[in-house]
Amino acid sequence: MTIMGTSMQETAAAADAADAAAAEAGIEIRILTRVEEFAQVAALFRGIWTAEGDRAPVNVETLRALSKAGSYVGGAFEGDELVGACFGFFAAPERRALHSHIAGVSARMRGRNVGFALKVHQRSWALEHGLDEISWTFDPLISRNAYFNLVKLAATPTGYLRNFYGQMSDALNGADDTDRMLVTWYLHDPAVSAACRGSAPEATAAAVDTLLGREDDAVPVAHETSARLVRVSLPRDIESLRRTDPELATRWRLAVRATLGDLMDEGARVLSFDRSGAYTIDRGEVQ
Repeated sequence: MTIMGTSMQETAAAADAADAAAAEAGIEIRILTRVEEFAQVAALFRGIWTAEGDRAPVNVETLRALSKAGSYVGGAFEGDELVGACFGFFAAPERRALHSHIAGVSARMRGRNVGFALKVHQRSWALEHGLDEISWTFDPLISRNAYFNLVKLAATPTGYLRNFYGQMSDALNGADDTDRMLVTWYLHDPAVSAACRGSAPEATAAAVDTLLGREDDAVPVAHETSARLVRVSLPRDIESLRRTDPELATRWRLAVRATLGDLMDEGARVLSFDRSGAYTIDRGEVQ
C-alpha cells in the first residue's frame, strides 16, 4: 500500500528513525501550532542570529500563517524548554517538495545532535504528507554545515547561489555577500534513509588534485590542474574571520565562488566533503 508514492513501510521506518534520533538527543520533537510556541521560536532564532534588540529572522505572524497553511513548523524540547526549531514551506504542487527555510539550535545544546533529530523528524513528516524531496540552502564556507548536510544527512548539492539573500549584516553572516549552496534531500534515496538511521558512510579516499588550497593554513590559493577530481578547501573558521578580518573573509568567499561556484554552474558534481574541510568535485568533461 502507498500514500502519494510513499509506502506505508517506508513511512513507518522514517517515523522509527525520527523517534530514535530524538531519543538519542534527549529531546522531544513536535509540530508547533500555538502562538505561544511561535513566540518561543522567534526568540530562539533572535538569540542565534542577531544581536540583542535586532529583528528576529522570522516573526510570530509568519510562523502562524505557515502553520495554518499546513506547512512544517517543528520544535525540539528538553523538558519545557524549546532548544531547537525548524520550519519550511511547500514548493509548487507538481514538485511534491518542501523548502526548509531555517533550522536552529540553542548554543547550549550544540553537539547533542538536536539539528540532526529535527531534520530526521522533518523527513518523516514530509513522507507522511506524500512529498518526495526537501531542499534548503546553507553557507558553503562553513565547514561544519557542509559536513552536516552532505555527509551526515546525505543531501545532494544542486546549485550555487550568489548573494542569495543580499547583505544580511547579522551576527553570523557579517556584512559580506550571502552566497549559498542549494541542496536537495531525495527522501526515497537509500543513502538518505541510511543517513537518517545514523549509518551514513564516510567518503572513500580518491586521488584528487587541489584546485583551491590554504597557504600557511590561512590564505586561499588557487592551483592550475587538469585533473577530473579536484579539492576545494575552506578556511578553518569563516565565522571568526568575518569578525576579525573581513577582508580575508571576502577573499575566501570570492575564491570559493570562482572555483566551487563556477564548476557547479558548468555542471560539475560535488561528490563529498571531508573532515579536513574540503569539497571533492568531479569535473567530468568540464575542464
